[in-house]
Amino acid sequence: MHPRFFHDPSRRRVVLAAFAAGAGLVGASTVRAQGKYPSQPIRIVVPFGPGGLADISTRLTAQKLGEKLGTQVVIDNRPGAGGVVAAQYVLGAAHDGYTLILFSNGTTIATSLLKLPFDPQADFVPVSSLGYFDLNLLVAKDSPFADLKALLAESKKRQLTLGTINPGSTQHLSGELFKSVTQLNAAIVPFRTSGEVQMALQRGDVDVGFESYAALRGGIDAGVLRALATTGPARTPWLPKVPTVKEAGVAGYEVTGWNALFAPKGTPPAVAAALNAAMRDILAEAELRKRLLGLGVDPKASTQAEMATVFERDRLKWAQVIKQANIKI
Repeated sequence: MHPRFFHDPSRRRVVLAAFAAGAGLVGASTVRAQGKYPSQPIRIVVPFGPGGLADISTRLTAQKLGEKLGTQVVIDNRPGAGGVVAAQYVLGAAHDGYTLILFSNGTTIATSLLKLPFDPQADFVPVSSLGYFDLNLLVAKDSPFADLKALLAESKKRQLTLGTINPGSTQHLSGELFKSVTQLNAAIVPFRTSGEVQMALQRGDVDVGFESYAALRGGIDAGVLRALATTGPARTPWLPKVPTVKEAGVAGYEVTGWNALFAPKGTPPAVAAALNAAMRDILAEAELRKRLLGLGVDPKASTQAEMATVFERDRLKWAQVIKQANIKI
């Protein structure tokens, strides 16, 4: 089937529905019928550099996945070009379940923001989610804003400044969406790194920032920064006293980032199902859960169909934000 078929939204919905209906039909017996898997090391290609949240959480998961499957699972960092370098490498490898890729909610943004030479939904199939993480609305410790209500009230008097990392990032678009939902009068100020966002908050260069707990954990835990609200559907285990945006009085706003394993299309369904089963097992283990939660990641596996639905939901969501805010890179 030609990949352009998947660019038709109505047809994509049909494909997703069919995928959801059939994904659960493959069992372990099919894996045995195709031979032992895995029989060699598995490579997970990460489209980010080493040391970041995505890299560290994937490495921890890969170690447990290797122990579960009885093989080595190696991480191959291939950053750059909006994930294009990593995706093209994986698509050029054998589609046999031994070369996987880490996608994120940022991948759904890239489909609308960049002219990708591949289609994440047409050229890849989901294996399982790895983890989810919320963003935080952050202010300096001595900020006059005691809560989100005070911040919104002040924006009716003057234009505020909202700091995020790179234009087109989840943080940037989350800020744009927040402005749209709340009618917040604020100018978004982009920075290259999360550390620069923290320094700008501390110096008073910006009034509020959008960033994950993992990225600015040091400042938050030390009390240098204060979180006014978190962006997810429920309070986070790492900031249990901080209300969600909804709890703080803003209805209709929710943002949750995620990372997930995908395989190139053509990977045997039984192999993808075996990987999914292994991910579901290891992400339920107490030790791995504790380590990931300590990073600010909520470890949670999904079915293949659930991950396909999450990807499509976020693709549509961010496409609308990009269009409304007229964002171009």
